[in-house]
Amino acid sequence: MRLTARLLALAFLFLPAIPQAAFAADGGEASRQVVASQPPGAAIASAHELATAAGFEVLEQGGNAFDAAVAVSAALSVVEPISSGLGGGGFFLLHDAASGRDVFIDARETAPAAATPDRYRDAEGRLDRERSQNGAWSAAIPGLPAGLVHVAGKYGRLPLSPSLAPAIRLAREGFPVYERLERGYAARRKVMERYPGTRAVFLAGGKPPMQGQLLRQPDLARTLEALAREGFDGFYRGPVAKKLLAGVRAEGGQWTAQELAAYQVHEREPLRFDYRGWEIVTAPPPSSGGVALAQMLQVLAGWNLADLDPAHRAHLTIESMRRAFRDRTFYLGDPGFVHVPVEVLASREYAAGLRATIHPEKATPSDIFSGLPTPLEDEETTHFSIIDAEGNRAAVTQTVNLLFGSGLVPPGTGVLLNNEMDDFALLPGQPNAFGVMGYAANAPEPGKRPLSSMTPTFMVSPDRVAVLGTPGGSRIITMVLLGVLGYADGLDAQAVAALPRYHHQWQPDVVEAETGAFSPEVASRLRAMGHALHLPEGSVSAGASSHFWGNLQTVMWDRRSGQLQGGTDPRNPVGKAEVRLRSGEAVAP
Repeated sequence: MRLTARLLALAFLFLPAIPQAAFAADGGEASRQVVASQPPGAAIASAHELATAAGFEVLEQGGNAFDAAVAVSAALSVVEPISSGLGGGGFFLLHDAASGRDVFIDARETAPAAATPDRYRDAEGRLDRERSQNGAWSAAIPGLPAGLVHVAGKYGRLPLSPSLAPAIRLAREGFPVYERLERGYAARRKVMERYPGTRAVFLAGGKPPMQGQLLRQPDLARTLEALAREGFDGFYRGPVAKKLLAGVRAEGGQWTAQELAAYQVHEREPLRFDYRGWEIVTAPPPSSGGVALAQMLQVLAGWNLADLDPAHRAHLTIESMRRAFRDRTFYLGDPGFVHVPVEVLASREYAAGLRATIHPEKATPSDIFSGLPTPLEDEETTHFSIIDAEGNRAAVTQTVNLLFGSGLVPPGTGVLLNNEMDDFALLPGQPNAFGVMGYAANAPEPGKRPLSSMTPTFMVSPDRVAVLGTPGGSRIITMVLLGVLGYADGLDAQAVAALPRYHHQWQPDVVEAETGAFSPEVASRLRAMGHALHLPEGSVSAGASSHFWGNLQTVMWDRRSGQLQGGTDPRNPVGKAEVRLRSGEAVAP
């Protein structure tokens, strides 16, 4: 507890904080009401309506939430290449209703042995961002295909093949290109069109994808068929693996067949803690999200946020973010390679030490001030949430890292490779594409998993169960925080998905906010407290220009009313949250 002691020693520097409230659940008459043992149906929220439909298609065949998770994940890998795919990785947070067990499936990518830090230095010794973000050297060994095989085989009720069938059909027959996909391709076009395999997919008709046109991916359909037929070996060994290796080597990369064949999914114990009557179940390392979420919420548990004015509530929330991201920088990494002091960092005692350093009226300056805004990440990464009629649930966040990952599709595979090497601390103290830094704990080593911000999360109270998560780079963590606070305030699922967002990540020492997140009065009061705000042009006045981020997808089951709800982020017009009752009736989320 040395970290806690150091923080407590700092407390005398600060004035007494805003009065703290008791940390307890409601014990009144309402808590003795009868709660339902099973939901009245199923709810799925995902970033694309075709993926949501794929999940329900598998449920209607007798599958459970875990089969549906495989179907939704694979379908998103087809229809959202901008965000995720078989060439990336992901985290599956699962709850088995029959046993009451929660499990975290780590299908995060791993570093190739050849990807040592010196490979990412330019001639002057600085970080070579071209190599860390584009092409073969930016790609880590994919984990998502192994994750799909593992979830289907161990937790699903159906064979893998029917759960992959909707994705195979979408890849073969095509789907209409949507505005976000067209815009994202335009942003990455110069990189993607370097590679013949990528051109074969996205320039198959001679022109780049355009809204409303069908995008067909026959090579990806064949890769998915091999995975459905042969399981793990269908991707990591055999013809598909040979094509992956050839495509990487043709662009100068140095993956090996042994590295592909040796990839392993890890099952981990989820991180769990309490927040004002809710049990929070969330992602352990190599995600940084769960530890940061535990720190922020347990710091904030010392105040009754509902009783505070908006400026003080935002101030305290920002200060909790600042402290959690500082610890992320120095302490978090792959627990298979470094000691991560999770028990200390996620403890109430440590949170009390952090809380004691917060001045109720003044911002705490970060160690090094920088006025640079946090780089945006709206389109990359995706999340979906599921509750089935038995009460099983899945929170899944998957990614290829940046927009269209590395941009490289090895010819004949249809698989767009990730650029997760940029998530490592390739050079100590050098910020990555999301402006976050790292040191030795997150340095690359052969087989090591890069630190992630993905934060799939469950919330469980005596009367409600919620599943939530989002893309957003380093902003994932703070968006999930605000979503948890929204549910704790009593909001419904759609209101949680629509909440305005703000973010602080220690470095740079700047508060980022969406359009309209702060009123002019709140923005002025935060500045008076010493917070540096980076706000969109006109964002605190009427008629502001648009500036939004994230794509939160959430479902919620109210066990007292028996109601199921779904919430899909209104920032994403192709997302879909749907509830279907046991009778087959679809109801408005």
